[in-house]
Amino acid sequence: MKKIDAERYHPLYFLSSLGAGGLAISFFVYFLFLVEHPDTPLVTFDDLAAAWQAADWPIRGLMVAGLSGLLALSLLHYRLLVWNLIQYRRYRHSEAFAKLRRSSGEIALMAIPLTLAMSINVIFVVGAVFVPGLWDFVEYLFPIALIGFLAVGFYALKLYGTYLSRMITTGTFDSVANASLSQLVPIFTFAMIAVGFAAPGAMSREVEVRAIGIFLSIFFLSLAMLLGFVKLVLGMGSMLRHGLDVVASPSIWIVIPILTLFGIAAIRLTMGLHHGFEAPVSHPGLFVLTSSIFSLEILFGMIGYVVMRQMGYFRDYLLGDKTHPGAYALVCPGVAFFVFGMFWIMFGLVQNGLVERLSLIFVLLMLPLTWVQFKSLTTLLRLNRKLLTSSYAAMATSDLR
Repeated sequence: MKKIDAERYHPLYFLSSLGAGGLAISFFVYFLFLVEHPDTPLVTFDDLAAAWQAADWPIRGLMVAGLSGLLALSLLHYRLLVWNLIQYRRYRHSEAFAKLRRSSGEIALMAIPLTLAMSINVIFVVGAVFVPGLWDFVEYLFPIALIGFLAVGFYALKLYGTYLSRMITTGTFDSVANASLSQLVPIFTFAMIAVGFAAPGAMSREVEVRAIGIFLSIFFLSLAMLLGFVKLVLGMGSMLRHGLDVVASPSIWIVIPILTLFGIAAIRLTMGLHHGFEAPVSHPGLFVLTSSIFSLEILFGMIGYVVMRQMGYFRDYLLGDKTHPGAYALVCPGVAFFVFGMFWIMFGLVQNGLVERLSLIFVLLMLPLTWVQFKSLTTLLRLNRKLLTSSYAAMATSDLR
């Protein structure tokens, strides 16, 4: 990866690391739903070892491919994270950073805590899969995870509070320049943090840890839902009145990962309340929840695709010679669509007896999701070559409005 001049760098480059982390998680989802793990809420090294012993060689080959993808993308995630942190440290002393802090483009800084929250999720998954016996010590790890997400949450609140207070006190928010859904980045961040807190809330055996995780998850989830409703209405209104800038067109798809995080957080909270507080679980209710969210993701996916294709975004910024770090926003929606599609199949269909696990229909339903995952992976690799290693100049424009 090349070094970018401080004046040309932009915080949206953190989305490259975010996309790699999300793709790593997507490979883990295969094991989560396809490998038996009756004794733990997540699939672990011990579960994979047992599955390996019972599997024939074609299945073992698929397991090796999945584990290789998980490990490679996790390493890429942290490599890109370190690269971005180094670049961002230099960028903070540039005039471009000072200009960003005076504009509505400051909202792009929320990509930093968003990526850091993903990093905690990735290390947790990698540890569960590759470290033998780690789950025996997980009750010691959950409080550490809570502290980590709390630190990231505090950082995110500080960044957004600074931005929002400046917008309110100065009245400098430009609704014309922000005629997009890029202002939903903070909602994406807060939803990611909520999902992180929901993990110990759903999986810890200690009621105190479970209660703390559930409360903090609800706190950030409530904040994300409130801000999300406001920003979505304002953003859609601005787009309908002023039109959408081609550079900001991928922002339409940001709704997809936000919906995925809302859905996963809701499922985790449901399971946490069930196991920790004996609240009943309605499997038909989960079918309605997952189906509703997945339907909205399909809707926004189709709208975004039609808009970006009509504006020539794929032709120019993905396949062509135009460059902008905001193009990395194309990766996470595909990853999120794949992940929640698997949740819909498992929690919506399989657990209600509508589809049998590993049946022909199950596999057929998985195929389009796997295709979306593959397209997301190739998009990330293409953008990395184009923006980070190619001969193209790093043309990070002022902001993704």
